[in-house]
Amino acid sequence: MKSLIQSVELRYFVHATEDPEKVRSAVASLVGVATNPETELLEGHFGNEIMKVTVHLTGEDAQRAFGRIASQMSRDMKRRVVEGMAEFLDEHSALFLRLDKQDLVSGKVSLGAGDAVRVKVKPRMYLVKGEARELYSQLMGGG
Repeated sequence: MKSLIQSVELRYFVHATEDPEKVRSAVASLVGVATNPETELLEGHFGNEIMKVTVHLTGEDAQRAFGRIASQMSRDMKRRVVEGMAEFLDEHSALFLRLDKQDLVSGKVSLGAGDAVRVKVKPRMYLVKGEARELYSQLMGGG
């Protein structure tokens, strides 16, 4: 059977004051599958180096990664996502989570705002059938 998740994309920025390996390791631990990140070097407002990192997973790797992310979310975090689903979904039923990058490096999974690891989860559209909230609730273990 095909996975319920089509793809998972993680995107984050590593600033010059951060250890890129610590952040990469934390993200790899979060998803629990082999990743092949794409990096792009950018320049900040004051000429500082910023690295943009994107990890794109598909098929079974995406399914496993989302399952692992969900398993590390607290019950309260899952409930907040399920109950406030409208703020986490786009018009194509993709789920967007912003995870606090500093907490992630410390081994915790929590929602973040500013300097976050952005997670985009795309379901297989034919499985959504108009009710993305139910699909994601089921995949996260009921919220």
